Amino acid sequence: MQLWQPTLPDRYSEMSDEQLADAISARRAESGKDLVILGHHYQQDDVIRFADFTGDSFKLSQLAAERVKQAQAKYVVFAGVHFMAETADILTEESVRVILPDLGAGCSMADMADYDQTVDAWDQLQELFAANDVKYRVIPICYMNSTAAIKAFCGEHGGAVCTSSNCDKVFRWALAGGDTPLQDSEQVKILFLPDQHLGRNTAAQMGADVTTATCVWDPRDPGFLGGNDQDTLLNATYILWQGHCSVHMLFRPEHVDQARAQQPDIHVIVHPECRYEVCQKADSTGSTEQIIQAIEAAKPGTHWAVGTEVHLVNRVAQHAKQRGVHVRILSECQCLCTTMFRIDMPHLLWVLDNLADGKVVNHINVHPDARKWAVVALQRMLDVTAGQRSINSRYGAHNACPSSPAQ
Repeated sequence: MQLWQPTLPDRYSEMSDEQLADAISARRAESGKDLVILGHHYQQDDVIRFADFTGDSFKLSQLAAERVKQAQAKYVVFAGVHFMAETADILTEESVRVILPDLGAGCSMADMADYDQTVDAWDQLQELFAANDVKYRVIPICYMNSTAAIKAFCGEHGGAVCTSSNCDKVFRWALAGGDTPLQDSEQVKILFLPDQHLGRNTAAQMGADVTTATCVWDPRDPGFLGGNDQDTLLNATYILWQGHCSVHMLFRPEHVDQARAQQPDIHVIVHPECRYEVCQKADSTGSTEQIIQAIEAAKPGTHWAVGTEVHLVNRVAQHAKQRGVHVRILSECQCLCTTMFRIDMPHLLWVLDNLADGKVVNHINVHPDARKWAVVALQRMLDVTAGQRSINSRYGAHNACPSSPAQ
């Protein structure tokens, strides 16, 4: 979600990096336990050094909820993007204020799944499948990298959220009927939003023939059925929203070939948000956390090419070098998250200065109706992947769903 961000007072742009860092550290110390700062893995080094916790979006939101509860913190500053701050707001108590330093730090992928377009797609699919003899059930699954509105839509319509590391488990849960076991001859169709590539790569990992079992729903197609014919949708199991990550789309199959030509024994690991052709050529795929873990476990003397955001790769490479592990980014193109890059030291200091003056700026506040159903979708994911862990949102613990038949 791209929101308007007011221009900062001139003094913030006139300060040197050293002055900014000193001022942020001073404000951070003044805030004490009232403040928790979260830094996403893709964040630039100048900002992430001030974070109390680093990680991927959902891990950070869970950590924030736990730390806030333990320390009775009042504020969470999320050095990430808008949908991440929304998730943190969903998972923390009502008294906690979640702040995004720059409201322009959105996510182009999340924005590709518009709520009204999703409702329209849902209605069209229900109409199509109701007109056939076979009974079809559509279960919506959304990636964590989606807006609170899309998470809520999935929760309200029997679906769930997933991450890049548990997408296969959530897909299996859905294919088994989700919270409601399948009836005789009933078939499931998964509507997956917003990243077509994670959906396709996960389906392939699960043994599906992506040429027939998947299709792409284009919400911008002027015709009917997202640019598909009826037979395509009737034959497909996975209906993939036409969305993508602008960073991971930059990696191409030839980059894998070039890396191998330069270093024949190199191990190529890429994020599953990369295109199918890149993932098929890579030696392995993994979420952000899984990539970090793989490099940390790598043997000295090994060579790795990593297909994900450049700030993360550079930090991983620096740590790995100390152990004699050689890490490079898969492509030298500018593979950085430009919206994450909007969070910088001037904006971080600006929100902390306002807090010191008793003002909360850039407060991210999810509507109660959206929060209610988003929690349901998130809880379903946790039930599937972690066995009845409950989410402590601002409305207390939620155990909204029965245990999944597929663990």
